[in-house]
Formats: sequence, structure tokens, C-alpha cells
Amino acid sequence: MSQGKKSDPNNKVAAENRKARFNYEILDTLEAGMVLSGTEVKSLRLGQANIQDSYASFEGGELWLINSYVPEYLQANRFNHETRRRRKLLVNKRQMGKLAQSIEREGMTLVPLKIYFNDRGMAKMLLAVGRGKKLHDKRETEKNRDWNREKGRLLKERG
Repeated sequence: MSQGKKSDPNNKVAAENRKARFNYEILDTLEAGMVLSGTEVKSLRLGQANIQDSYASFEGGELWLINSYVPEYLQANRFNHETRRRRKLLVNKRQMGKLAQSIEREGMTLVPLKIYFNDRGMAKMLLAVGRGKKLHDKRETEKNRDWNREKGRLLKERG
């Protein structure tokens, strides 16, 4: 019997922002906790959340996730949550100071990369400090991706 890594049902990605790495140059990443209600956690476990258009910002000395979509949990009945409410992100003071300094620079923003469940079953968010790419940078990224794809095909054909 092989002792390979078992797939833990708690350790899975609930939502991923795949376009973030295309639209932003990622400079630094950080793991943050999330303040969620019970129905939000159950809905995240179903994996239908969307963080494509969301961002994080500092307001009142706290870090907030804005414009993220977590669908209603159908079995929750009247105790459901709002789908696009602002969610508080949990980071310690040192990390918050570091993030505040980094986004004060021009063109920097806090972009959520993914929401996932860690080994203990807690919902976490991977935040990134990013700088928006210009159009020519996006073209360069796309050109490199296409070349790598074509190179893989050629290597596969030739053995």
C-alpha cells in the first residue's frame, strides 16, 4: 500500500481568481482569515463562490473584502446571508501595516487570488499585492503562454 497524500475534503479551493495573474503583476502574497456566517461557510464548501471582480481595501483600520459573491445556501431558509456583502479579513497588526504601506504606493492594489479551506477546515483567503499590467505587458504574457504551449506540443511530438 502506498502512503501517498490523502485527499482531505477540508483542504480544497472554494473560489479562484484566475484572471488576477493575467491582469496584475503579483509582487507579494499573504494568507488572511475571513469572518463568515455559517451559511456562507456551507455555501463556500459547495464551491460556487466568485471573486473575479472583488478587491480588498482598508477602512476604519480594518481590512475588508468588497464585491465578492457567495451564493445563498438553499437549505438555510430565512437565516441566509447577503450574497454580495462586505466581509472582514483577519490579519495581524504587523501584516496590516506592511500591506497599508505597500498599497499606498501608486498603482498598487490588494487582489484576492483564491479562497480555500486549510487543514483545520478554516476558510482562508490568499491576498496579493499587485500592480496593474499595461496592455503591452498583457500581450507579452499571452505570447509567452502561447509559445510554452506550442513548445510542449513540439516536444511531445518528437518524443
